[in-house]
Amino acid sequence: MAVASNDGHHQEYPLAHIAFLGTGLLGAAFAEAAAKRGDAVMAWNRSQDKVAALAQFGVNPGATPADAVRGAARVHIVLKDDAVVEEVIAAARPGLATDAVIIDHTTTLPLLTAQRSGRLNAEGIRYLHCPVFMGPPAARDAKGSMLAAGPKAVFESVQADLARMTGRLEYLGERADLAALNKLFGNAMIVSVSAAMADILTLAQAGGVPPQDAVKLLGLLDLNAMVAGRGGNMAKGNFAASFELEMARKDVRLMLETAGDRPMAVLPGIAARMDQLIAAGHGAKDASVIGIDAVRPA
Repeated sequence: MAVASNDGHHQEYPLAHIAFLGTGLLGAAFAEAAAKRGDAVMAWNRSQDKVAALAQFGVNPGATPADAVRGAARVHIVLKDDAVVEEVIAAARPGLATDAVIIDHTTTLPLLTAQRSGRLNAEGIRYLHCPVFMGPPAARDAKGSMLAAGPKAVFESVQADLARMTGRLEYLGERADLAALNKLFGNAMIVSVSAAMADILTLAQAGGVPPQDAVKLLGLLDLNAMVAGRGGNMAKGNFAASFELEMARKDVRLMLETAGDRPMAVLPGIAARMDQLIAAGHGAKDASVIGIDAVRPA
């Protein structure tokens, strides 16, 4: 079957028999995209109506995880958490082909991910952890990013298949928890930016500034440069002042006074941490000293 690659050229790929366990918003989008590429797709979900909704794309339902994975070369898992992943893998194993690869896209605890990968691969179950930074639209259009960690030979056996699912594929190596850790790094940034935006919009509300104007003004800031520059210095433990902590704390006070009694997501916590560090004698250091405990030797 000929399909368009990410660079717009057409390539010939063999049809694959694959399975998806978990068809929530992301899993369903992955299954739909695979079926549209021409793969033979089986799917299972605890709520069978979610699998039935994929029939229009040619996705076939499995009554149980074992039924869904029977004969599949790749088994993609998109579930809620570690406990559900363990439960569903156990239920799928009776139908799992000996050479099948389990590709787990679930966001999971790094410690449990490493334990699961070590245990399954030692038992002859080829397992790879591949969390993603993408929503359903990106999954349908093979955009966004996918991380991968686990045995190199297992990754290389499915590398081309994974590359067709995403705009960017990053193999992080054989340390099995690295993709899980990096997914948490990314999600921490996403959640933190959303919380900071909530506080900024609260300040805009308090000052009578339209929220769209506040967002537009933030376009003047180069956040990537801040991560590379200030973040890079923090990672090295370099807190030479360009914006002193005491001055930054004064600005946070102004923010909190402007917001008044409106609810704030992150700034009150930041103020409290700044006060601790100033009391500990760090007030003349750069405001990034707020991360000092993260880079001290354990």
